[in-house]
Amino acid sequence: MKYFPTNNKKLPYPKVLITLCVCLAPWLNTIAQHGIPIPTPAQLQWQEAELAALVCWDLHVFDGEFYVQPKVRITPVEDYNTFHPEKYDMDQWIRSLKSAGFKIAIFTVSHETGFFFHQSDATPYSMKALDWQQGKGDILRDFKAACEKHGILPAVYIGTRWNAYYGVYDFKVQGDNEFADNRQQHYNQMIEKIVEEIFTNYGDWAMVWFDGGAHGPEQGGPDVLSVFEQHQPNAIFYHNLQRADIRWGGSETGTVPYPSWGTFPYPAIGAGESARKEISANNFQLLKTGDPNGSYYMPAMSDAPLRGNEGHDWFWEPNRAHTIYPLEKLVDMYYRSVGHNTTLILGVTPNPDGRLPEPDVKRLKEFGNEIDRRFSHPLASVSGTGNTVPLVLKEAQNIDQIVLQEDISKGERVREFELEAEINGKWTSIYEGSAIGHKHIVTIDPVLTRKIRVVALSAVGEPQIKNLSVYKPLQ
Repeated sequence: MKYFPTNNKKLPYPKVLITLCVCLAPWLNTIAQHGIPIPTPAQLQWQEAELAALVCWDLHVFDGEFYVQPKVRITPVEDYNTFHPEKYDMDQWIRSLKSAGFKIAIFTVSHETGFFFHQSDATPYSMKALDWQQGKGDILRDFKAACEKHGILPAVYIGTRWNAYYGVYDFKVQGDNEFADNRQQHYNQMIEKIVEEIFTNYGDWAMVWFDGGAHGPEQGGPDVLSVFEQHQPNAIFYHNLQRADIRWGGSETGTVPYPSWGTFPYPAIGAGESARKEISANNFQLLKTGDPNGSYYMPAMSDAPLRGNEGHDWFWEPNRAHTIYPLEKLVDMYYRSVGHNTTLILGVTPNPDGRLPEPDVKRLKEFGNEIDRRFSHPLASVSGTGNTVPLVLKEAQNIDQIVLQEDISKGERVREFELEAEINGKWTSIYEGSAIGHKHIVTIDPVLTRKIRVVALSAVGEPQIKNLSVYKPLQ
């Protein structure tokens, strides 16, 4: 972590610091007044994105064998030059994600084989080693450029916890002797250099995801957090034992239960066995629900592979198109992830030809079209402050979907609320809830009404309703 000096020397950039304090003053005042954690700009951008794609690729996609994770973690790839995608089309990947409505795309620059899909001077086990494109290819560079071309926020996923090539398992070189100590030191320094390459040679990232966490020096691992803070201070950091800007939603189903609060009682979540007992208890229930009284703003993500129907394929395997989730399941995920105040991360995987498979592309397009059909044209919308925010339609209509959003830049303030509709001249309760956060999608049996209102029954500070929208019943 970086700290301001505590001696009496003159600060080097007083105008910059004064400007920063002025910009932060409204947020700091909000915290002082109400004790409500508020998101950073990066966290705000993350939640407003709502849909993120995790693009999973690694060398084992090309071996023709079914992916068995425990084996891949400990078995070096026999021939890395099996990587030879003959129809490689990065633009096709990103166009497909754009058509599905994704606002963020995350690429696995490395995973458990230990191979890095960028031009690295820190490790020979990278794109420079390949016969493909004469060793000059750079998948990470292509990914970043295509995201920027199509208006998608680029993010990067870096695996350091397992590395079959270097014999690193669960962060550690195996052994308890001088040889293992030297290898660990070499590995840590290599990872720090790799991370610096990714953070300095490719511009800004919206998010950096360390697979399974990233143990720091305190646990004998590389110091990736300080490299991040120096070079990518405006991105989402996910995560190590000291810091997590977002949290895992507790399962890989693409859903969280309701309510799922955007706040959390700890600054980090741990990973697996390194998680606090309070976090891992009851099947990670705290990760799923968050804590309305938590001191840290740390919204949840809901992640699942697109090929997760009667399977769980984060990486492409032959003859597995039947595992692509049906459209109705993806829509249900949306309601129970985005509609429950989290960001939905959907895993997609290019095939050995270097393209997203056509059945996957087709389903992604169907998903994007269906969400657009359902939520692009509200009957009416309104915003407002205070305990009661009313909405009046032009005429009485049947409604069965309601979208609620708080202005989370001022924190999650509502603790309990009620939705009421005027039916036959009388205000009638049609829904009761707790968390709103960035977005809560409410589905009800259709009611005929011209007036609806949200009533905050309990709140911390004055409620700030960014959006109250109503929709007619779906056909």
